[in-house]
Amino acid sequence: MLNAVVVFTKIPKAGETKTRLTTDRGGVLTPEEATEFYEACLLDVLDSCVESACCDVYLCHNADGDRDGLERLLKKVPPLKGVFPDRGGTFDKAMQYAVDHILKGGASARLADAVLIVGGDMPSLQPATIRKAFGELERLAALGRPEPTDGAEPRIGAAMVVSADQECGFNLLGYTCSTPFDFGGVFYNRDGVTALDMVSFKAREKEIPLGILEIVPDIDVVVDFAGFISVVKTMQVAAKHSSSILLPQRTIQALQALGLEASAPVPDGYRAA
Repeated sequence: MLNAVVVFTKIPKAGETKTRLTTDRGGVLTPEEATEFYEACLLDVLDSCVESACCDVYLCHNADGDRDGLERLLKKVPPLKGVFPDRGGTFDKAMQYAVDHILKGGASARLADAVLIVGGDMPSLQPATIRKAFGELERLAALGRPEPTDGAEPRIGAAMVVSADQECGFNLLGYTCSTPFDFGGVFYNRDGVTALDMVSFKAREKEIPLGILEIVPDIDVVVDFAGFISVVKTMQVAAKHSSSILLPQRTIQALQALGLEASAPVPDGYRAA
């Protein structure tokens, strides 16, 4: 299969990017610091996608974002296969457009046979995870797929993969060009159904083979930010003993510049006298 990964992102801009990490929203960063931190995250995610060497890499950004600023930022990473804006609207509609831009509704003019959507705020994403996602899609797509009798290429079967995040959502989602999935009601519905539950509901309803990947943490709120500090410190220790780990170097440098550390509350009775 021809594979594509789409990094789905807002173009970094102070006051509009990762605002829940800022002091204005009860966080710990200034708007400028939050933007610089996210820029580092986004570049590390793109590096990981390119390093996976198993797919074409695209970036889909908010339609009203600063495209010139994005182009300057992207000069820091290897060239991507394509960069395109969404068409605005709800998060459901914007993400649907990003996938449709690649799969073209399954038509022969599609840019890939399978697509994986990832966020720009998950800098611990590993190339191995991306390769695993596409490997699982290919495996699942072959389940129950009828073999052609006329010598034609085997039809690509329906298949999906998903990775949960920390808050009942997902941060990676992929499917093949023949998969009867749409984002309608995934993020916005009147029944209070979580995004992850809605994905699994749609897969079950349409009888789509679904695979689940390991959790890759994203960074939306302060508790995510604190948790990631501990994650990346552990990654640095583990990387000394494994050449397969790709460290998010830009994000590490951004954290070092901020000089922040994660901490846990000490229960009463455990405090030193």
